[in-house]
Amino acid sequence: MTSFRRLVTSGSPLEPEIGFSRAVRIGPYVCVAGTAPLTDDGATAAPGDVYAQSVRCLDIAEQALGAAGATLADVIRTRVMLVDIARWREAARAHGERFSGVRPACTFVQVSGFIDPEWLVEFEVDAVLGTEPGSPAPGGNPEE
Repeated sequence: MTSFRRLVTSGSPLEPEIGFSRAVRIGPYVCVAGTAPLTDDGATAAPGDVYAQSVRCLDIAEQALGAAGATLADVIRTRVMLVDIARWREAARAHGERFSGVRPACTFVQVSGFIDPEWLVEFEVDAVLGTEPGSPAPGGNPEE
């Protein structure tokens, strides 16, 4: 089996400058980079609102997964980074709305800050294609 590397771009001019992609797929594995709550025009979505920013981050991550050929059902791990861990339930609400049926491994961490001080939360998402219940595991048989 030959693996391939597919880079998914968001179109950000920072991607080539920094040397990163919104997501990378190699074989059945997809990793979505730290996803900030940005609007289509590059502004911060919903300043001050952790829940709404979380929804926006997850929208962007879901689009990146789709561009890589994956869906939320393929997600096996998420990381939620917050500048104020006391507000974790607001981010958890958005996470639960998307992942209550998938239940990936999930970690919440507090960070000292993001590139833009208006960002309250960022998400990272990892997926493996073929991880839905009853789907064949990569290189294996369906799990019972």
